[in-house]
Amino acid sequence: MIHLPQLISDLGLILAAAAITTLIFKKIRQPLVLGYIIAGLLVGPHFHFLPTVADEKSISIWAEIGVIFLLFNLGLEFSFKKLAKVGGTASVTGITEAVIMLLIGYVTGMSMGWSTMDSIFLGGILAISSTTIIIRAFEELQIKHKKFAGLVFGVLIVEDLVAILLLVLLSTLAVSKQFAGTDMLISILKFAFFLILWFLGGIFLIPTFLRVSKNLMKDETLLIVSLALCLLMVILAVNVGFSPALGAFIMGSILAETTLAEEIEHLTKSVKDLFAAVFFVSVGMMIDPQVLSDYAMPIIIITLATIFGKLISTMTGALLSGQPLRIAVQAGMSLAQIGEFSFIIATLGLTLKVTSDFLYPIAVAVSAVTTFTTPYLIRLSDPLADFLEKHLPARWLNSINKYSSSTAGITTTNDWKILLKAYISNAVIHSVILIGILFITQRFIHPFVSENIDEGVRGSIITTFVSFILMAPFLWAFALRRIQRKAYSHLWLNKRFSRGPLITLEFIRVTLATLYIAFLLNIIFDTYIAVGVALIVIALAFIIFSKRLQSFYNRIEQRFLYNLNDRENNTQERNKNELVPWDTHLSEIVLSPESVLAGKSLQELAIREKYGLNIALIERGKLNISPGPQDILMPHDKITVIGTDEQMEHFSEVIKQEVSSEEVASTDDNIELTKVVLNSSSPVTGQSIKLSGLRENTQGIIVGIERNKERHVNPDSNFILNAGDIMWIVGNKKKINTFLSPGRITGS
Repeated sequence: MIHLPQLISDLGLILAAAAITTLIFKKIRQPLVLGYIIAGLLVGPHFHFLPTVADEKSISIWAEIGVIFLLFNLGLEFSFKKLAKVGGTASVTGITEAVIMLLIGYVTGMSMGWSTMDSIFLGGILAISSTTIIIRAFEELQIKHKKFAGLVFGVLIVEDLVAILLLVLLSTLAVSKQFAGTDMLISILKFAFFLILWFLGGIFLIPTFLRVSKNLMKDETLLIVSLALCLLMVILAVNVGFSPALGAFIMGSILAETTLAEEIEHLTKSVKDLFAAVFFVSVGMMIDPQVLSDYAMPIIIITLATIFGKLISTMTGALLSGQPLRIAVQAGMSLAQIGEFSFIIATLGLTLKVTSDFLYPIAVAVSAVTTFTTPYLIRLSDPLADFLEKHLPARWLNSINKYSSSTAGITTTNDWKILLKAYISNAVIHSVILIGILFITQRFIHPFVSENIDEGVRGSIITTFVSFILMAPFLWAFALRRIQRKAYSHLWLNKRFSRGPLITLEFIRVTLATLYIAFLLNIIFDTYIAVGVALIVIALAFIIFSKRLQSFYNRIEQRFLYNLNDRENNTQERNKNELVPWDTHLSEIVLSPESVLAGKSLQELAIREKYGLNIALIERGKLNISPGPQDILMPHDKITVIGTDEQMEHFSEVIKQEVSSEEVASTDDNIELTKVVLNSSSPVTGQSIKLSGLRENTQGIIVGIERNKERHVNPDSNFILNAGDIMWIVGNKKKINTFLSPGRITGS
């Protein structure tokens, strides 16, 4: 008889239970995460009416893989550039909310008689809101366009980074089992060091690698390469003492800066969904209904602490950052839940065996309750804001409004602030790189040279030479590179106050660079020789090779900045044309399988006649289709439509499109909006649009015509084209130029 491994049987049972519960939850319009958790409860060891998973240890391994891919996809959505752009408002709000919720969780746990470690982990569990639940609620309520939604999304980005930091700190605390300030500080510095080093190295290398191998990156290859990079970073993170989740998140955030980010996210989504389902089912398997019954009162208390604590802490942060009262209330009510990161933090406590068994199911129960309450709380945010505006003392409201108005106009930028910020950034970034090179020298280069070449003086000289070559451009940038020349010049001209501090800054830079050389020589030579030799070496090297070092460093920096901004520049290149005529613009919409448009021809849908919109392009996989009346729209097609804001909004409401549409100037390098002025010799002058052959020969459509200062948007196909008409054509620019040659028209 053929033997079926128990792991396959258990996996089949898990996925079958997950499939049934998620179908039910999809039908009743509830979050799928809750369906997975209930599926885990049903096949777990505490529910005896259905078959039970036998090998829980193997399932926990699958669940850990699920956490890795869940964090990898969160990293793809995160992007450190997004964090840099969220601004002070979201940063202040997010950090304030996280700190207050940590304190509320700790105090709540201690007041219920829990252990110190349980209380600390409870604070971490309550500190992070659920991105998945909030996005789903915003889409259902159709409020993603509102002002407070932007603040909420910014706070979620900040919370993602806070959550990663919490994983590091809680792991350190769990190992040391005491509040050792030195250990915590070392963990934070270690986290910051490797975060910066991996980000710098990843941005410098990975986008270049993907760009060079772009022609080889078919869907299958890109999927394998992406997962390989993710798991390699996981291995690296574990080897330096961090969690696998951190490594996955970092690699996701690095890939988020590449032009292939959306494609990678699309390709890995199915993998993430599969393993994330296993993770959330494993979460449900750990729930003991008896524990929930025994701890019903703590669940109620913690749920109330979550809702009211999130409201108060978020409002406090938002008001401190200068937001109006209404925005603060709306943001607070939106963030009043816990979710996926809370499960990961709770799992960490169980894995490290530092938290009680009851904490995990309590966290899951609180998450389930707050998931259900989130949409209702968001709906109540406006009535609550109205209530507060009516009943709060007028003096308080005036103070809030005055503070909000005053912070909106703060622009405290001066030369010293600009210069110091640049010097600190320069010092931190290059210190991380130099320390990384010193670490590589000590752990790899020096031992390798000593074992394989020579362990005497000759080997030491070779090691020094190789390491110094690696360090030289970064030492030059650290010590001698001119930063913020304009601000520096302004300060230097202020002889009375600024020259002394500026000279001191330069002296500090050179001194620190000298110390890095001394550290290098100390690894290889005698300590007493190191500093003296360092001074001679750095002076000679910088005098002889200064220009070459500058040139080499500039090439390194340009490559890094090119990779960092590659995705953004690519988007700007696509958006280089004006989104005109007049108030119309292009927008992309991805058809969901449930869309009312799927399976119907454009002629049958009559989109132009009903909504005033034109479909400029249909993207189906790697095919770009110039739409015609008989073309049929299929699920997952990306259609590019052109129209006004009002038309777009009406159209989106009608088809109930779930995937957010992002305005772009063009959907492909060849599809552009072109302005053409007809003259009497043009081949289309005197013909109707239908008979002109423009659609057939240019893969384009005329979306606007201006004649005698009268504008015709989306003109009828029988419209006769005359000399002097100004046409706006969306289509293949090369084909437009070929069909309407420069000798016959003038265009711009």
